[in-house]
Amino acid sequence: MSFFVVIVFCANFLYVSADSDNMQDTCPTAPGEQSVFFINGYPCKNPTQINAQDFKSTKLTVSGDTDNYLQSSVTLLTALEFPGLNTLGLSVSRTDLERDGSVPFHSHPRSSELLFVVKGVVFAGFVDTNNKIFQTVLRKGDVFVFPKGLLHFCLSGGFERATAFSFYNSQNPGVVNIGGVFGIDQEHIKNMTRSLVTGSGSRVTNGDEL
Repeated sequence: MSFFVVIVFCANFLYVSADSDNMQDTCPTAPGEQSVFFINGYPCKNPTQINAQDFKSTKLTVSGDTDNYLQSSVTLLTALEFPGLNTLGLSVSRTDLERDGSVPFHSHPRSSELLFVVKGVVFAGFVDTNNKIFQTVLRKGDVFVFPKGLLHFCLSGGFERATAFSFYNSQNPGVVNIGGVFGIDQEHIKNMTRSLVTGSGSRVTNGDEL
C-alpha cells in the first residue's frame, strides 16, 4: 500500500511541476492587481475588458539610454510590462550598443535567447558546459541563439551604433550577472569579455568567423 502511495505522489509531483498549457486563449496581465497567492505568473485581466491594445507595445520603438560605463542599454519587456505576454511563455528585449558598447557575460536561467541584429555589427558568443567558446560576427539580418542558462555576451564591432532585438521562450527569463555573483567590478568584466574576441580592439573588416 505504501509503495502505491509513493508512486501516486511522485506522479502527481511530476505533473504539477511541469509547465501547463493555457486554459484560455488569452490572459493579459491585470494592471495593479495583487494576488493573495504565490503563483507562477500574473493575475489575468477580466475577459470582458480585454482589447487589442493589451497585445501591442511601443516601448521598444525608441533607443535605450547608453550614457553609462558599458555604453549599452537593454530594455526588456516581460508580462509585467507587456500584458498580452502573460501565460504565453514569451518575452522580448531591445539592445542598443554604442561604437564601443558591450553587454558582458550573463545568463538567463529560465530561457534560451534568439538575437536578431537590425543595425550595425555585433560580436556575439556563449560558453558551453565544456568551457568551449562559440563566437561570431553578426550583421544586419543575422540571427544567433544563446542556449538556455549558458553564459553569453555581445558587443559592438563596427564603426556605428548597433541595435538588436532578442526573443525569449519564457515570460520571465531572469538574468544572472557574474559580476554581481562574485563581486567583480564592471571594468574587469568588460575587459574579460572583449579579450575573448580575436583581434580585440580592432574593427571588423572582412570575414565573419572569430
